Amino acid sequence: MKSTTLNITLVALCISGVAGIGLLAQAPPAGKKTGPGVQAAADEKEPDLLKTCKVPPPARGGGGGRGRGAAPAPAVKDVTIMEIPGVIAAGRKWNEVWHVTGNNADGIIATKDGGLLIAQNDNSNVIKLDKNGKESVAYSGLNTSGAVSMNAKGALFVNNRGLNESIEQLTPQKKTFANKINGGDPFDCAGTVLNDLTAAKNGNVYFTMGQVWWANPQGVVTKESENLNTNGIILSADEKTLFVTNGATLVAFDVQPDGSLKNQRDFAKLEAGGGGDGSTIDSEGRIYVTSQATGIQVFSKDGKYLGVIPTPRPVISAAFSGKDKRTLYAVSRLGDEDWLISIPMVSQGFKGRAK
Repeated sequence: MKSTTLNITLVALCISGVAGIGLLAQAPPAGKKTGPGVQAAADEKEPDLLKTCKVPPPARGGGGGRGRGAAPAPAVKDVTIMEIPGVIAAGRKWNEVWHVTGNNADGIIATKDGGLLIAQNDNSNVIKLDKNGKESVAYSGLNTSGAVSMNAKGALFVNNRGLNESIEQLTPQKKTFANKINGGDPFDCAGTVLNDLTAAKNGNVYFTMGQVWWANPQGVVTKESENLNTNGIILSADEKTLFVTNGATLVAFDVQPDGSLKNQRDFAKLEAGGGGDGSTIDSEGRIYVTSQATGIQVFSKDGKYLGVIPTPRPVISAAFSGKDKRTLYAVSRLGDEDWLISIPMVSQGFKGRAK
């Protein structure tokens, strides 16, 4: 197979967290102790909120919160792009599209015009980056926004990671969609970070918060998994299967007619190493999983490992967009900086919904 090497100057920065492990909630922006921009676990008011939990929360632990860390690592590495038949050609190169300071890029999805919607944790916005790289604020005044998902009917949802965590619907009308578990406890009582989400066309929303949770169209929330340490989450194209990253494995569930989940099982192993983070799918049903240690690992629709697309920096989120959805975008994070990078693909993103 042919290959090419991407050479970028090395600089010293900090890698966020430990690759392959669910991360603790991020440290808040300098000088902030409470309110939007501060994840719930770092909010000085959270201890008082947790006193109201009917079911005592476990100690705060893994399951997301892609944030700042302190493990030193080079910011950029040389990568060699190898061919993955039907997915990417040898010789393709990553392009740096956009850069921002702070925890201000996560949970990306495509827009119809070939741009992207990007959740901003520190700024509590959802921004739009158009196909030409021009930035604008699409939604503001959120509560530490961490990831976005749009279903096939155009309903847009965002995860709010600040105190009183919630899933907020942004379109067609702005409202709190879900924020209670365990018969009325706030999401904060789960004891971990509200991380990623994927929205189905029938009104169901699935999200990761330590485990896998299902919010029905009325916003009633049920825990659907056991013994997982979840992160990224994505529905198959036909929405009959739900895929969830779980450390070094990709886990699958069968989606039932009522929206509940059955048959939790290991679907694939991240053979290139590291642990899974964000995920997306293409038009052929292949699943793409970001791994901070290695890049973006690719699997067939039946779980066969196809190869890895290495990245110059650790990556946390990915989505297809651009003209005809032939470009793969990824969010890189190191220390207190985020980058959006892109690479042209042979494969095409799924067109039936934003991601």
